[in-house]
Amino acid sequence: MMAVRIDGKELAKQVRKEVSEGVKCLKASHGVTPGLAVVLVGEDPASQVYVRNKVKQTEACGMNSFHHVMDAGTSRKSLLSLIKALNNNPAVHGILVQLPLPAHLDSRDVIQTIDPAKDVDGFHSSNVGDLWTSGKSFVPCTPLGCLALLKSVEPNIAGKNAVVIGRSNIVGRPMAALLLNESATVTIAHSKTKDLPALCRQADILVAAVGRPRMIKADWVKPGAIVLDVGINRVEIADGRGRLVGDVDFEDVSTVAGAITPVPGGPGPMTIACLLANTLEAAKRAVS
Repeated sequence: MMAVRIDGKELAKQVRKEVSEGVKCLKASHGVTPGLAVVLVGEDPASQVYVRNKVKQTEACGMNSFHHVMDAGTSRKSLLSLIKALNNNPAVHGILVQLPLPAHLDSRDVIQTIDPAKDVDGFHSSNVGDLWTSGKSFVPCTPLGCLALLKSVEPNIAGKNAVVIGRSNIVGRPMAALLLNESATVTIAHSKTKDLPALCRQADILVAAVGRPRMIKADWVKPGAIVLDVGINRVEIADGRGRLVGDVDFEDVSTVAGAITPVPGGPGPMTIACLLANTLEAAKRAVS
């Protein structure tokens, strides 16, 4: 029996609809339009695509979009000056600095300059600390979207064994914290983990976020497990063109798993939808 396909596009559509309705209510009740500022430094093609999508979807939900593009040679002083101005702008409720930044800029330094109340990416150390102590934090959008996808097929994950492959600050670590806050039993695996396939086979919930195309095979997966594939890798196919694939061998693992996210069409669409939801929440907090 083939695994249930967890449709990130459909769930993201529902989230965007809820956000649009929330924006209308906030406008009607307080006369406030949520505003999201996106800062892009340099001309990385992938980042440009991501930013265009974010701006488009922000405006489609009825929010104000503030789009700032800076050249690749922008100084630390200039970038931090812009962020501080956005911190002080009452029309801006969320600030996102698109990563990666050019090599001469320290991303941690930049993120720490963002007002935690406007850090809708959830990367500021204040929000990270709140997440790990069950506080009122903004959660990084990709793991937040993954949790929503997971709960769409398994609402109660308390007591489940979860394995997160990857320990990045953007996905792996916050994903583990979210699962722990849902009372799952969580293991974070990484490049130094011994006998990774055996560990994965113990997981009721398997989250792959390592950036290695089709690394996870069917014999790594416990029958009936829920598999969340966060990887986005471009590989060449027979005619020389590129194709996006995940960290999971989708066709192979689908024969074993109980439910699985596709790539593309899984966590990707949910990432921007959760960014919009975080921005709406930031605007609500600002007027409360």
